Amino acid sequence: MTLASAIYEGTVVHERVRPKRHRLRYGVFMMLLDLDELPVIDEKFRLFGHNRWAPLAFFDHDHGSVNGEPLRPWIERQLEDADLKPDGGPIRLLCYPRIFGYVFNPISVYFCYRKNGDLSAILYEVCNTFKERHTYVIPVAKSDRPVIQQSCAKSHYVSPFIGMEADYKFKIVPPGPGVNIVIRQEDKDGLLLAASFQGTHAPITTSTMAHALIKFPFLTLKVMAGIHWEALRLWLKGLPVFPHRSVADPVQSTIIYSKTTRN
Repeated sequence: MTLASAIYEGTVVHERVRPKRHRLRYGVFMMLLDLDELPVIDEKFRLFGHNRWAPLAFFDHDHGSVNGEPLRPWIERQLEDADLKPDGGPIRLLCYPRIFGYVFNPISVYFCYRKNGDLSAILYEVCNTFKERHTYVIPVAKSDRPVIQQSCAKSHYVSPFIGMEADYKFKIVPPGPGVNIVIRQEDKDGLLLAASFQGTHAPITTSTMAHALIKFPFLTLKVMAGIHWEALRLWLKGLPVFPHRSVADPVQSTIIYSKTTRN
């Protein structure tokens, strides 16, 4: 059986342009997990566990409704709420796995396909360090062109250095030989921050998973430490701080009916 699931090793870049310039770049790997293949990967590879501890692991409660509900029915409800009719086609999630029991995903991206192979929707699941999660559900316009561009208003607190009056603009090359995720945050005056991940495909095998573990054994620590270290640097640069305000429901979704284009 040839797996659609894969490993993507690449680079994350964050570049802030206002009110002061700031840039960071670091190497990472992400896993593309076809939800229907999780039991197969769990059984076939000792290095990977689904809803159990393993050096590399994926737990349903790290995503979606957080109550441990299987992800497919939760995602399909989001699609139905967006007036899309899921037909049982593949759902593939690009995210960081748990590494030795720990994970933090600032953003996870779901690619939702129809059985005929058409990409029906992309879900952007954004998490902050206050254990709050917001998923933006955006239908994909039918097109054969490879680069998807989408946008939505920001509805979820992420950074103390960017206010809520902002928009996201996404530019996506879906997973294939490579994957490219570009997210721009803009306000009324233009670009504030551009963040991207560009990765190269490798099949899921024992050797590729072992390589990722050896090369990035402290990936979760690297992500979390990087967030707080960069926040300190931004604070020392004198950027204004936007305080966090708790929300009644820590898990929320927004359906976006904005126009989606492909170039």
